[in-house]
Amino acid sequence: MITIKTPEEIEKLKIAGAIVGETHHYLEPYIKPGITTKELDLLAEEFIRSKGATPSFKGLYGFPGSVCISVNEEVVHGIPGNRILQEGDIVSIDIGACYEGYHGDSAWTYPVGKISSEKEYLLRHTEESLFKGLSMIHDGAHVGDIGYAVSEHAKKYQLGVVKELVGHGVGSAVHEEPDVPNYGKKGKGPVLKAGMVIAVEPMLNLGTPHIYMLDDEWTIITADEKPSAHFEHTVLVENDGYTILTKR
Repeated sequence: MITIKTPEEIEKLKIAGAIVGETHHYLEPYIKPGITTKELDLLAEEFIRSKGATPSFKGLYGFPGSVCISVNEEVVHGIPGNRILQEGDIVSIDIGACYEGYHGDSAWTYPVGKISSEKEYLLRHTEESLFKGLSMIHDGAHVGDIGYAVSEHAKKYQLGVVKELVGHGVGSAVHEEPDVPNYGKKGKGPVLKAGMVIAVEPMLNLGTPHIYMLDDEWTIITADEKPSAHFEHTVLVENDGYTILTKR
């Protein structure tokens, strides 16, 4: 069921979203060659807890980390571990924080040191696709409008759109209705209403849109092992637009 959030719920969602944004900002200086993904995970958990919140993803569906950390060809759901980030990598960090029972959710893809022009191209246009999708949001718009804007931007820059993984509603659960795909048709899908809170999260690949899961039963990678990028914001639907709750 798609829910319209009460003013009290929105206040908690704003705080949860702000904590997520602050966590991204806190981690950014640490994202450099030589750090392990587990070290970043521990830094994120400590920071989230210092703000009176808990990591939304820790234990969610059995996930072992506090945040998802995905490197290069890993699309999403990378498990933090002993992998050391190298010069030229790109790393997607997906952070969730729960404050008084309500969640914020945002992913961002970062360069590790100096990256190739191909990877810069991927990051720039995937981030742009997020804001193309967000620009469609207002009371009375359709979910399909968002996906259409994302996929048209991806198509323009010859990037593969991952279709199996989608954005979603956010509230007292991390994942709520409606699904928010990164493809769609204008005027189709659920109607957005002021007071809804959704996460929009394009995942675009430099090559094929096809993906598969590793044996750890979590990490999703590109089928051709070319790089992937992931950008996500949680937003509040307004009468005439939207408000980003997870500003970095």
